[in-house]
Amino acid sequence: MTDTGGLDLIILVPGKDERETLDTLLSKRRNSLGIGEVRYEILVHPRRDPGCFSEAPDVLQPYINRARWALVLFDYEGSGQEQRSAEEVARDLEERLARSGWEDRAAVLVVRPELETWVWSDSSELDRIVGWQSRKPPLRQWMRETGRWPEGNVKPPRPKESFQEALRQVKMRRSSAIYRQLAESVSLERCSDDAFIQFKKLIRGWLAAGGPM
Repeated sequence: MTDTGGLDLIILVPGKDERETLDTLLSKRRNSLGIGEVRYEILVHPRRDPGCFSEAPDVLQPYINRARWALVLFDYEGSGQEQRSAEEVARDLEERLARSGWEDRAAVLVVRPELETWVWSDSSELDRIVGWQSRKPPLRQWMRETGRWPEGNVKPPRPKESFQEALRQVKMRRSSAIYRQLAESVSLERCSDDAFIQFKKLIRGWLAAGGPM
């Protein structure tokens, strides 16, 4: 969304997949999120996850007086901070953002291990979007039979690698458009990932429909 004045929300993400996902959620899934129309801008850091962690305060500095809220989202795996817990990493950056002038108006979501965790929700839309709907066995059963999704695990332990392998099986090229389609179609209530649940709670708290804008 182009800035035409004040923004409700400025977001920093590490790549196009995250940008497409959040843009779709904020523009087309507002009812499911329980929010009204949002004036937002999404920035992509060229140094991806490490850049988001290290440089978010500097990147977002020009928006302190232009946006009401700031959100930084990046993957835990690949951030360069794996020696600490995801919670410690998020707290570190939130404290730096607060000191830079955002005070209590900024939040950090560290997706553990990576964005593809959100993909593996309990929805039949996934099979359709990745071109698996006519294949046997169904995608999740194939994941279990090939050892990519152990019994008892809520999500596959290697979500990105598993997603990429599923696309290779159907000869579909990985693209940001797939993430947009998933964000448009998959039930937001059936995703059990902690970071996604935190995202919904955070966005509703900031931008609840009918609240002050």
